Amino acid sequence: MKKTLFTAVATSLAMFAATTAVQAQERLLIGSTSSSSSHYGYFVAVNQILNNQVDGISSSVAETGATVDNLRRLSRGQIDLGLVTTNTGYHAYDGQGDFEGRPVDSRLLWVYTVAPQNVVMREDAGVTTLEGLEGVRLNPGITGSATESTTEAVMNTLGISPDYVRGSTTDVVDSIKDGRIAGYVKSGVGNRLDGSTLDIATFTPIEVLSLSDEQAATLREQMPDLAVVDIPEGAADGVPAYTTWAFGVAVHAHPDLDEETVYQIVKAVMENPEPQANAFAAVKGADLARMTLEVGTVPLHAGAARYYEEQGMEIPDALQPAE
Repeated sequence: MKKTLFTAVATSLAMFAATTAVQAQERLLIGSTSSSSSHYGYFVAVNQILNNQVDGISSSVAETGATVDNLRRLSRGQIDLGLVTTNTGYHAYDGQGDFEGRPVDSRLLWVYTVAPQNVVMREDAGVTTLEGLEGVRLNPGITGSATESTTEAVMNTLGISPDYVRGSTTDVVDSIKDGRIAGYVKSGVGNRLDGSTLDIATFTPIEVLSLSDEQAATLREQMPDLAVVDIPEGAADGVPAYTTWAFGVAVHAHPDLDEETVYQIVKAVMENPEPQANAFAAVKGADLARMTLEVGTVPLHAGAARYYEEQGMEIPDALQPAE
């Protein structure tokens, strides 16, 4: 009887200890995107890294409507961190556009991929500079996409007025192939052109237009929501180096998330690249820390800044943690 009682008490104490340990863990919810997106797989990999490498937290991934939805959930405290594109993150932080009068204060943790916006032209269109796009039939990006709205904003800033042609990827690619459209603007994958562009280039010689030094300076000054990036030679066969605008896909956090927790999160992600690359190929070989400091658009969370500073990296003024 005494032995049975002792066993029962010991079991109860063990269960209590286990429950207390679980309750002591900080529970974090990560906002991602649609589960059909490759970006969702990236966040599943990040979630596994955090649960395996960071003591004291228990995280999970929520399927969401991506950037705008995640920013609104961050503002309501419904998620702790999540996917945010750098351009929309800046608009939200600064209270611009859809966020006018109701800014969202989220803080940058890291950027995991950059989406260069490539102006791809039929070579026989004879357009070799961006200013040469004046009045030329150009698709600014797939209807409703971030590429479309960003292209229009960039062209407006540079004082260039193409003859915009709208359409789906399939329609636009076919129209470029048969010469009904001179070119289009399409997001790249890292330092490579995307598959639809390579499809066009199979039988149609192409040219990728570059920002001039003056145009690049104008965008840096007047469009801080974007990055200006240099793409090395080899984005596709025969394509020389060029300069274009880009936005990044980042992870932002609620500003009240504990500094030490964020430090440990960023450290774990930066020091465990392989699971991320396995889940999202564009991460392979990428220098996430350098990318973050080059492409980020809002202040870093203090915990993230501490990690980057410990690595000897200089944080740009625009990314210095806000009070």
